Amino acid sequence: MKKFNFKINKRKIGINYPTYFIADIAANHDGNFNKAIDLIHKAKECGADAAKFQHFSAETIVSAKTFNELSQQLSHQKTWKKSVYEVYKDASLKLEWTEKLKAECEKVKIDFFTAPYSLDLIDYVNKFICAFKVGSGEITWIDSIIKMAKKNKPIIIATGASSIKDVKRAIYSINGINKKICIMQCNTNYTAKNENLKYINLNVLKTYKKLFPNLVLGLSDHTHGHATVLGAISLGARIIEKHFTLSNKLEGPDHKFSMNPKTWSEMIQTSRELELSLGTKNKIIEKNELETSLVQRRSIHTSKEIKKNETIKKNHLTFLRPYLKNSFHPYELSKVVGKKAKNYLAKGEIILWKKIK
Repeated sequence: MKKFNFKINKRKIGINYPTYFIADIAANHDGNFNKAIDLIHKAKECGADAAKFQHFSAETIVSAKTFNELSQQLSHQKTWKKSVYEVYKDASLKLEWTEKLKAECEKVKIDFFTAPYSLDLIDYVNKFICAFKVGSGEITWIDSIIKMAKKNKPIIIATGASSIKDVKRAIYSINGINKKICIMQCNTNYTAKNENLKYINLNVLKTYKKLFPNLVLGLSDHTHGHATVLGAISLGARIIEKHFTLSNKLEGPDHKFSMNPKTWSEMIQTSRELELSLGTKNKIIEKNELETSLVQRRSIHTSKEIKKNETIKKNHLTFLRPYLKNSFHPYELSKVVGKKAKNYLAKGEIILWKKIK
């Protein structure tokens, strides 16, 4: 098996290894520690490899003044009942939870990491996590990305709402610092509408593979279902991130577009089935179809009686199933026509090497 690109904790990450699934709990704890713990357990039960949180405080991620001065809230934030600043304040993760969340993840054997949204938080979370996540909105904050990269842990970069120029700037800024990089295709529309599927652009993964052949590919996705996930895995993605909630009926900024335990479990099951089916690039007759290849393939048979020592002509022959060892494929007709029958051949008899001379 090809050498892996890097490890996240003990898991090997690479094109020939199982896909690594990140359950992005994000703000779905709704400020409730017990719910955060429950989400960790559910994510593990549903097959996630990692439980990922987001570390931020409202005052270091959004400007209350600027958002309040907008004539109207934009994008998915239009549906929020509170101000942008209040929503971020409610969704922030208390720092004193961090060590406890880490311990709980260790207890249930699921990886713990987070996306830190300030330079100070990068330093704070470093001792607790096995990988860094760069959210799509941070892709132009190069100082932050460089600081994470210098911690020498795997760094997973989402590229939603980004141009290829933005992506190159971010990747080239750290390519000489840290080789443990995953680049994720992403579309940052959080409305949970089915029409968003036409904007996912999974084929961008082909572009990333060409531009950054030594990086791990990934997908950070906010659509319902798992068609996008299956497509991404088929195109080479080996880290998948989807938001995870206990229920899509809960109130909060992320619940509506998240996967719930039922849909997450279905996604994992079908993804593992897909991985099994991808197989090798080599086109061969597989061992489980050897017998089928015999009973379904045609070989050269007689279409009429042929006397001993009679010269075999084309009109003496037909092509019928099965093909047996030491018989002739239809494309080997020239090896039979013009030969003589060693003994009498009945109509419908298979032609073997030993029967002609």
